[in-house]
Amino acid sequence: MADRDSRADLAARLTRALDLRAAPIGIAFLAASELPSTPAFDGPVAQPNRAGRTGTVPAGCVFWTKAQERAFSTVAADHANCSVGSYTHGFLTLAEAAQTDDVGAAIEAGWVDARAIEELPHVLARPEGIVYGPLATMPADPDVVLIRIVGAALMTLRNALPGLRIEGKPQCHIVAIAAEGGEPAASVGCALSRARTGMPPEEMTCALPAEGLLEAVARIEAAAELDRAMHRYASADAKRFASASEPR
Repeated sequence: MADRDSRADLAARLTRALDLRAAPIGIAFLAASELPSTPAFDGPVAQPNRAGRTGTVPAGCVFWTKAQERAFSTVAADHANCSVGSYTHGFLTLAEAAQTDDVGAAIEAGWVDARAIEELPHVLARPEGIVYGPLATMPADPDVVLIRIVGAALMTLRNALPGLRIEGKPQCHIVAIAAEGGEPAASVGCALSRARTGMPPEEMTCALPAEGLLEAVARIEAAAELDRAMHRYASADAKRFASASEPR
């Protein structure tokens, strides 16, 4: 994906193959010297809570929805209201995240335990900025391509990418799996992210490594065509049963 034209082509092919409702987005983890001249995210900073936690959005996963519309750059402070997301995206160390009130609340409630937090995949090198935007017009080479999917698309992805990981909470760590491990990973979502993003109940997410995306898209297209062929076959075969149930 060396240029914008190829990114636009891959975005269109992914959208067709998986019948995506939302456009694929790109996520790029960058040093200050690598940041393109992309406008910074311009959302207002919310009033801090009692612990002083705030940011421009409730959690970094909210940027996934904002990036459907335009490209923008973010810094650590933009993500800071969600300490788990700040950790998985490399902005906080584990020790820093463990001291925050929202991580403490999640552990105290029993939603996660300390060991689960310790074992979370995360971006290893602290970025100085993260750029988000529609894959088709991404101003920088992404590290990860994120798509919003439904069950039928997950079926096709599982057939196309046998190594696809299916992950649970928190949703954001699939980005680190794709960025650091080079593995595709889908998430069933998490209660925190669904509440903060307004993600529909039937939707899930999948993070694809940008490296090797061309080959992955070709496999996805092939798997999608096979699924459609089997769907046509089964639909035609099922008509016998519909006619058999009709009154004679």
